[in-house]
Amino acid sequence: MRVFIREKLLRVIFLSLFTSLAFAQEKLNVVTTTGMIADLVANIGGEHVRISSLMGSGVDPHLYKATQGDVSKLLNADLIIYNGLHLEGKMQDIFTKLSRQKAVYALADGIDRNGLLESADYVDLPDPHIWFDVQLWREAAEYVAGILSQQLPQHQAVIAANHKAYSQQLVELDDWVRDSVFRIPPSQRVLVTAHDAFGYFARAYDVEVKALQGVNTASEFGLHDLKKIREVIITRQIKAVFIESSVPRKFIQSLQEGLLAKGYPIVIGGELFSDAMGPAGTEEGTYVGMVKHNVNTIVEALL
Repeated sequence: MRVFIREKLLRVIFLSLFTSLAFAQEKLNVVTTTGMIADLVANIGGEHVRISSLMGSGVDPHLYKATQGDVSKLLNADLIIYNGLHLEGKMQDIFTKLSRQKAVYALADGIDRNGLLESADYVDLPDPHIWFDVQLWREAAEYVAGILSQQLPQHQAVIAANHKAYSQQLVELDDWVRDSVFRIPPSQRVLVTAHDAFGYFARAYDVEVKALQGVNTASEFGLHDLKKIREVIITRQIKAVFIESSVPRKFIQSLQEGLLAKGYPIVIGGELFSDAMGPAGTEEGTYVGMVKHNVNTIVEALL
């Protein structure tokens, strides 16, 4: 009797371990570059994906170099999704090589080319900051849904349902952003930041952007750039300027000090998330939460 019970128990344990292993193997191992892309994949893939994001909160993707640990994650991935448009410029060679042996996608390939903005930093590549137009992010979501459906054909129905629900959430977010921003008088809708990450936001929600650096944080700015922005701020009587979580504060602080020397004390309106979201586990650590934080910060400072 004891032998029978022991053998039955062993069969139950073995079956349980086999089922757990099968479930774990069924999950698609996805590696993304930015937190925004990781959040997008998580919302659409749900429980059927296991996601690792290479770049955390406060990380500047323009300057990011892959570590040995990153390369290991990329080599072990079933699927790799990066932003593209030279956002991760120092990693492009890695993606090109890996695409010869596994599924590697640039998220920007899913955006209608006519919806992309030209970039002064790169002659042949548009502005990479596509996530700041929520409608473009809906296009990105559709592209990701197609990729995941192809990779996980047995879960197409779940992926389609997740995509539909998240797409509706983005529609509501887009409406909220527009209503919120339009509370600011048009003459005061001037967003002064360290680098030009908000071009898509400006176009979508009727805002002017004045930035010290171009779309790439590796670009340089000089005294002439500072002077031009100071003149705009004083002439337009702009109330606030903004720092960014992934860009050194010293650039905006130098602008603030220059204005003070001119007798125009301007405040720093708050910190915006530009090239990276907030810490994991926080509201700002999600795409929707990040967008809401940025908009609330801008509106409160410029009204």
